[in-house]
Amino acid sequence: MSVELPIYLDNHATTRVDPRVVDAMLPFYSEDYGNAASKSHAFGWRAEAAVEIARETLANAIGAGSPREVVFTSGATESNNLALKGVAEMRRNRGDHLVTVATEHASVLDPCRYLESRGFRLTVLPVDRDGLVDPEAVRQALSDATILVSVMAANNEIGVLQPLEAIGAICREREVLFHTDAVQALGKVPVDVDGWQVDLLSVSAHKLYGPKGVGALYVRRRRPRLRLVPLLHGGGHERGLRSGTLPVPSIVGFGRALALCEAERAAEARRLQGLRERLRERLQGELAGVRLLGHATRRLPGNLNVAFEGVDADALIVALHDVAVSSGSACTSATPEPSHVVAALGLERGAERGSVRFGLGRFNTQEEIDYAASRVIEEVRKLRGAAPS
Repeated sequence: MSVELPIYLDNHATTRVDPRVVDAMLPFYSEDYGNAASKSHAFGWRAEAAVEIARETLANAIGAGSPREVVFTSGATESNNLALKGVAEMRRNRGDHLVTVATEHASVLDPCRYLESRGFRLTVLPVDRDGLVDPEAVRQALSDATILVSVMAANNEIGVLQPLEAIGAICREREVLFHTDAVQALGKVPVDVDGWQVDLLSVSAHKLYGPKGVGALYVRRRRPRLRLVPLLHGGGHERGLRSGTLPVPSIVGFGRALALCEAERAAEARRLQGLRERLRERLQGELAGVRLLGHATRRLPGNLNVAFEGVDADALIVALHDVAVSSGSACTSATPEPSHVVAALGLERGAERGSVRFGLGRFNTQEEIDYAASRVIEEVRKLRGAAPS
């Protein structure tokens, strides 16, 4: 079978919108185009009904007690900001201490640092060499002034699945609110707000073959019932937590994308894990000095992040012009620096420079994985100064 180039292996950054999702969205641009907040006519009623179907789909997928616990947002960045800032402002009279982890996404770490600049105290916990945070470290970090703990479910760079059940139990025991960024987890692994004992959970559509620009925040309404200070004020949409006209087509797409992921999740996880292991075995079997980053088994089925000894990741990515992957490093204008996630693993000096993330997804085939493996092996050998065999 021929392979169409270029090959996309950056599905943790974003995903292609599934054609079935596009088909579900299209009528809400041209036929059922009403405003979901318009209560006086059929156009608005149909739009509202479609939104509520998507809300119920999301609530069911995460095990929420009620669809009313789902608040639609513009994406995970807004959801994380609403969760962190909303809790901090609402509960400031109860305490001023926040706890998070060094490998969190910037949309968690940056709001935390903003709150720190506003007088809150922040504890940022380290991870071990596999990228896991120790639940006991969370317990030790808590104090009577702690109001919120935020730990992501699945890391966007190294794919590590954090021990949320254990952390959630500790937070519930100490009556501290628990938030998780579940953007990379939803649709790929089971998500259970009660099993994890989370009070707030952030998700986004574009990581699971849905449209960009729409996400959601789960806000627990029972045991405990949460109240947040909103970021946006206006028409009082989403029960006052997120004012603004709802993007009905995008929300419909979110619901359809998630329904497809949930229906196909178990089989797709097995398929992606098989492709991931095929890629890993090729790379480690034919190249020396290939190090897996992140826990070997506690990781997303489609995630592979490896460091190539003696190879600069940015140079490798440039050479792989026909395979779309991403680097574990972020470059400034002059000096390349390792990503904060890779740096937190405590690798030997220089090892993080060769970190490359492969994000496998729904539309990738075995033929694409074999082609990508061959191209990576070829270019690593070139960069190391060895002629390809």
